[in-house]
Amino acid sequence: MRLNLVLFLILNCSIATGQNFDTEFKYSDSSGKNIIIENSLPKGGIGYTAPSNENFVYAVFWTRITNETNTPIELKIDYPEDGFHLPNSIDNSVKLLLPTNRMTLEKVPLFNYGFTDIEVYLNKNYNKESSLSKTIPAKQSYLFYVTALYDKGVEGIIRAGFIMKNNQLFYKISGLEIPCGRIKPI
Repeated sequence: MRLNLVLFLILNCSIATGQNFDTEFKYSDSSGKNIIIENSLPKGGIGYTAPSNENFVYAVFWTRITNETNTPIELKIDYPEDGFHLPNSIDNSVKLLLPTNRMTLEKVPLFNYGFTDIEVYLNKNYNKESSLSKTIPAKQSYLFYVTALYDKGVEGIIRAGFIMKNNQLFYKISGLEIPCGRIKPI
């Protein structure tokens, strides 16, 4: 099944419509059923010192993937141990992490979207690869966190989120478009 982008909609929904996400992308299969990717605005922007005494700034995001198709889909995301250099900076990079903490819409108004013990998580994982593998049943959604760890602070507003091209996932953040995984029917 190849999914085509049928609606590209960027909304600042938290202001415009009272919704809880920043961007929404709908991808339609050959039967007209959708896979929907919703990406949040950032929360955080707080300094963090790793056990190695390296200093970082982190931001927390969440994504919801909704499978409106009639078959389960497999979500697979992998981020390397190393960060990604930012295109407009010589000495700043971003590392992406996929915490296993459970995200729910009830946590949206909370600090860091309800991601508690973030420093404990970062202490254990800031220097490791990060991955996610999940089966999303037909007619169901899955919500998860993404944590961005910057070497230095970032000027301006950060926007980030997943997009899909030919079933391949990309994460767009701070001027980067990072290939990171796939969504495919099972």
